[in-house]
Order: sequence, then structure tokens, then C-alpha cells
Amino acid sequence: MTALLITVFVLGYLAITVEHTIKINKAASALITGIVCWTIYVLNVADPHAVTHQLEEHMGELSGILFFLLGAMVVVELIDAHDGFEIITSRIRTRSKRQLLWVLSLITFFLSAVLDNLTTTIVVVSLLRKLIDDREDRLLFAGVTVIAANAGGAWSPMGDVTTTMLWIGGQISVAPTVINLLLPSFVCLAAPLLVLSMRLRGEISPPERSVEAAVTSSAFERNAVFALGLLVLLCVPVFKTVTHLPPYMGMLLGLGVMWVLTELIHSEKDEAEKGVFSVNHAIRKIDTPSILFFLGILLAISALQTTGILSACAAWLEATIGNVVVLGLLIGFLSAVVDNVPLVAAIQGMYSLEQYPIDSFFWQFLAYCSGTGGSALIIGSAAGVAAMGLEKIDFFWYIKRVSLLAVIGYLAGAAVCVVQRMVLA
Repeated sequence: MTALLITVFVLGYLAITVEHTIKINKAASALITGIVCWTIYVLNVADPHAVTHQLEEHMGELSGILFFLLGAMVVVELIDAHDGFEIITSRIRTRSKRQLLWVLSLITFFLSAVLDNLTTTIVVVSLLRKLIDDREDRLLFAGVTVIAANAGGAWSPMGDVTTTMLWIGGQISVAPTVINLLLPSFVCLAAPLLVLSMRLRGEISPPERSVEAAVTSSAFERNAVFALGLLVLLCVPVFKTVTHLPPYMGMLLGLGVMWVLTELIHSEKDEAEKGVFSVNHAIRKIDTPSILFFLGILLAISALQTTGILSACAAWLEATIGNVVVLGLLIGFLSAVVDNVPLVAAIQGMYSLEQYPIDSFFWQFLAYCSGTGGSALIIGSAAGVAAMGLEKIDFFWYIKRVSLLAVIGYLAGAAVCVVQRMVLA
């Protein structure tokens, strides 16, 4: 069964990577892969009901991610419909590709630490559509956004799912994580930016303003919806911290509040005028195949997790390598292929706090590697999957144009982690 599961996963993974060659949408390949993996599992066990129960547990977690993604997309779409991003884009004066790259990357880096890398990527990719007309330039900036969002999420307990897991699990705490990982995470972003800046020339060409956009909403409506949307996004981690409910609950609550207030703002308009500003219209515009792609990928990985394949892989790495630095680096690279969440969960189960106390180098380094290593491939992180769906980024295009930059940053940041440990030891 194990060999068959791995074979199906690899074949599905290959189908996703060659989407444009075989002309089959990656969402279809991902859904088939995920469901076939669970089917193989349930047909090879004595108790199908136990597998159903395991699947229901995983679907509880997966649906939370999907509802969070859905809510964030609708909020961003509402802001975009009201031309709210004009408030930001109008203040970005530069047309230089090099300067714009640094400005947007730094915004992404720090915003990701406050929100999370997934939400930040959705927001920034939407901004890029308002700033850059040329598709090739926009894809390159979107690729760097993935690196920046993952780097920004690694040094904050709220910035990435894995750092949140380690924080909740008691392996890391807030202040030491920020102090120990801020510089490595910044280097993880700065290194590829420096490399890219040496060969990036010219100016970006902004897209032409459409007739529909020119008559969208009044200044009051634009400012009100932008402020409300930003407040909704910023309050999600606060809601989670205060209530201890999952992040998607805060996101859906914010969406509900935004739904009510946008209805009130446009209550005086007729249905034709109100249509493009409504949540109904925003829901129709979001990229549903991307959400289904996300579901399929997570289903496939959860099958590998439930059958113990990922735990066995982590245990084999530990037994074979032993060195915590090399182990952390490999976990980071492995998270570019499979989801970092089950990998980190497996590592958490393998080591106790007696062996590695809270905020020890092992846990801090694991937080960095699992958070940033996924940038090496476009489907290696939630931020990458979101960018891939929103901008239709080709898997091999990302490998050719962005992967090496991501690896350079990842290794540079890891080197800073090791040097910091030697200096502070």
C-alpha cells in the first residue's frame, strides 16, 4: 500500500507540474490524486469506519483552511471592486522595477508577520495587478512576493502555520522567536533581492484604467471599504489570540460584518448599480478552481500523513543524519514538495521538551526552515499555491525564474542562524 500511495502521489504531482503540456487543469489532477490516495488507504485496511473517522478529522482542519482562503479572497475582491487599492498604488510613485521590487517586498515581509503569509500574498498579488501591466514582469514580482511572504511569516508566531504550531505546542515563545529569526528571515529575502537587482532594469508599465474602474465608487465608499477590509484582515490574528478559535472563524466573522456594512453603504443604489459592489458579485469573481486545487493537494498530503509515511520519512532523516542543522535544512527542502504542517507535526512528536527545551536552537531553526524552505517550489507553501492560482503561474516557469533565488535566500538565512548560534553560544 505504501508504495502504491507514493506512486499515485508522485504521478499526481507530475500531472500538476505539466498542467500546460497535458492541458488538464491542475485542480482536476489534485482532486483526483487526493481522493485516490484516500481510496487506496481505505481499501487496504480492516476497519473502513476508522479511516472515515480519520478523514473527517482531517476535513475539519482542511475546511478551516479553505474557508479562510475563501473569506480572504472575497474581502480582497470587495476592496478591489471599490478600487480601494488605489489608496496604496497612488502613493507608490516609482516606476523603476528595482525600486518597486524592494518597496513591495518589504511591505510584504512586514505585513506577513502581522497577518500571515497566505493573506498577505492574496493582498499583494491583487496590488500587483493594479501596478504592473506586463504579464512577465507581474509574474516575476508575484514569485518574489512568495519569497517575501514566507520569509516574513517565519519570524512571527502568527505569520505561518508552522510557527503557530510550534508556538501553541510550547516549543517556541514570542520574544525569542522574533529576536532570533528576524535577521535570518530578512537575509532570506534580501539575498535574492540583491541578486535580482543586479539584472533588473527598466521601468514597469502600469495598466490602463478601465472604464468600469473609472466609475466604480465615490471617495467615501472607496476609503470606507478599504479601511474596513484592512481592519478585518488585521483583526483575524487578534480574534484568534483572544478567543482561541481557529483563524477562519475570525475571517468569516469579518466577512459577515463587511457584507452588512457594504449593503448599508450601497442601500440607496438600484440593483444594477449595487451589483458590482456586492458580496454576491465578489464570490462569483473569486478563483474557485484554486480553492479546489488547494483541497486536492491537502487531501493527498493528509493521506500520506495518516498512513504514517511522512512520520517514517522524518524518522529516517533523523536516524540517517542526526545533525540538527542538516536535518532542519532537509526538512525545509522537503516542505517544498509536501506540506510543511504534517512534517513539523511529525518532528514535534519525535522530540520532547526535555530533549530540546523551549526556544532552543533546534526549534528556532526548525521554525525558520519549515517556514521559508517551501519557497523553493511554487506549490511548496500556502503562499505559493495562492499566487499560482491567482496569477496562473506555471510550475516550470517558477523553477526557471524564481526557485534558484529562493534557494539562495533560504541558505543565506540558514547560515545567519548558524552564525548567530555560534556567536551567542
